[in-house]
Amino acid sequence: MIHFVVHEEGDGVGVVVVEGVKAGQHLTGWIMEDDKDLEVVARNDIPIGHKLALKDYREGDTVIKYGVDIGRVVKPIAKGEHLHVHNVKTKRW
Repeated sequence: MIHFVVHEEGDGVGVVVVEGVKAGQHLTGWIMEDDKDLEVVARNDIPIGHKLALKDYREGDTVIKYGVDIGRVVKPIAKGEHLHVHNVKTKRW
């Protein structure tokens, strides 16, 4: 079962595509660009449509999704954690 999708190989996040992802759950993701699978353990409950970190991030790091910069990390994020407005902010304003 695919739990999250990743658009491009270099993306640092995946998007959860199923309901009910729970902390500690082993997730399978699909990299669309290369038709490859990957595995990540969720560190938080993550709602459908929200982002999952595919690597560790430090404060100030740039998050890449769709091969483009989607924001700046404002507090450390571990691989498998939920990425959202509480830990990533846009660089636009």
